[in-house]
Amino acid sequence: MNHYVMEVRNINKAFAGNEVLKDVSFDIIPGEVHTLIGENGAGKSTLMKIIGGIYSKDSGTILYNGQQVEFTSPIEAMQSGISIVHQELSLAENISVAQNIYCHREPKNSLGFIQWEKLYSMAHEVFEKMGIEIDPKVDAGTVSVAKQQLVEIGKALSHDSKVIIMDEPTSSLSDKEVEYLYSIIDNLKQQNVAIVFISHKLQEVFKVSDRITVLRDGQIIDTMLTSETNQDEVIHKMVGRHMDDLYPEKSKRVGDVIMHVEKFCCTDVYSDISFQVRKGEILGMAGLVGAGRTEIARGIIGADPRDSGTIRLDGKEVHIKNCRDAIANGIGYVTEDRKLLGLFQSMPVRWNIVSASLKKIQSAFGFIDNTAISSKAAEFIELMDIRPKDDSLHVVNLSGGNQQKALLAKWLCSDPKVLIVDEPTRGVDVGAKSHIHNYLRKLADQGIGVIVISSEQPEILGLCDRVLVISDGVLTRELDNSSSRLTQEDIMKYATGKGANDDR
Repeated sequence: MNHYVMEVRNINKAFAGNEVLKDVSFDIIPGEVHTLIGENGAGKSTLMKIIGGIYSKDSGTILYNGQQVEFTSPIEAMQSGISIVHQELSLAENISVAQNIYCHREPKNSLGFIQWEKLYSMAHEVFEKMGIEIDPKVDAGTVSVAKQQLVEIGKALSHDSKVIIMDEPTSSLSDKEVEYLYSIIDNLKQQNVAIVFISHKLQEVFKVSDRITVLRDGQIIDTMLTSETNQDEVIHKMVGRHMDDLYPEKSKRVGDVIMHVEKFCCTDVYSDISFQVRKGEILGMAGLVGAGRTEIARGIIGADPRDSGTIRLDGKEVHIKNCRDAIANGIGYVTEDRKLLGLFQSMPVRWNIVSASLKKIQSAFGFIDNTAISSKAAEFIELMDIRPKDDSLHVVNLSGGNQQKALLAKWLCSDPKVLIVDEPTRGVDVGAKSHIHNYLRKLADQGIGVIVISSEQPEILGLCDRVLVISDGVLTRELDNSSSRLTQEDIMKYATGKGANDDR
């Protein structure tokens, strides 16, 4: 019989009478990767927060190394050997990497002063154990997001953790960095560390996990050996229905040019970017991390300055100096960073939905019309299937997928002519992805110009009618995808610059 390092038995949890977890049982074996998967709002994060001492359970039992435990704080859980690497990083950016790893545990001399060189040496030993190189002396805020993610893992290892919970650990990593994380996970398995791996990316689930547990509507649906199941079966168990096609059909009719971007330049960022967006199509923008896709989008909406370039909407040149001008001209931008730049986390859902459209809901005397706000909010909550449907709930209390739907609702409410969507399904489960994909296609069919920026090449290939490939700030190729004959290799050829000199 397997020895479980941890077992949760018959866990129940409700918030304000709403059952979030119902009789959930889950276990993990030393040295295995056990993936927990489910749609947004299925209860994954709540279960992990109960295990990690962030939430208390209403009923049920947690056994750790065969002993019943009741953690009342994350610190208590970490001291016992259970750590969570959250999707939303929690580093203190203005102190050193080493201090973040050993916060409140710094080595001190007899006078109570921190022994800095010893602290840096201890952090260096952690990174050496992981097989990575990060300067422990620099401020955490000065290293890349990918390295911050690795620092979080290092913090968990510094506690000699026996169980590490990784919540969407690859969401901010490039393909190369993801492969590096996989090697770290393999190393941890060799050290008999148990890993709970939460992810929406089915390809990586099948790459790293030994077992898969599916959670739906707060209940365990099934636990399977990864080697004995497949993606179709997992999707069916996740959403309660078969999803033979995750993407809608390509456009049947492409109309007139709605937006023309010409000769966009920004020194050392991008140069000579020209393209058209047509009614009825979804235009994809592909490229490697750092290629300049987001910077081009921010230049279009006036969020970042540019050196030169023009924009024409419906054949007429428009002058966009800031985001207010973009909104006034009917250009919406769904940012890739919904937490920092997209939503007001501490405000209700209804205010977030109307925040880009306040002028449209004013009364005749210029006052805010609360009835109109509630009506608009209800319309888009239903349209985007935002759950729960309580428009007074603060956005911070929504799951990641429902926050993404709220962000899309915010810009749809502004009635845009052109909608630029940056990483539309990052951190979103397969069911919500399908909903978002289908709605973006519906918008295109209604005559809205849709631009999709995505680092997920299957999404670009499955959703977009044309693809612009950006490499080092240069538009290297425009590819026709209307017949769905493109491959990931076609895109990578131009994303790496290898095909940049081919005949166009």
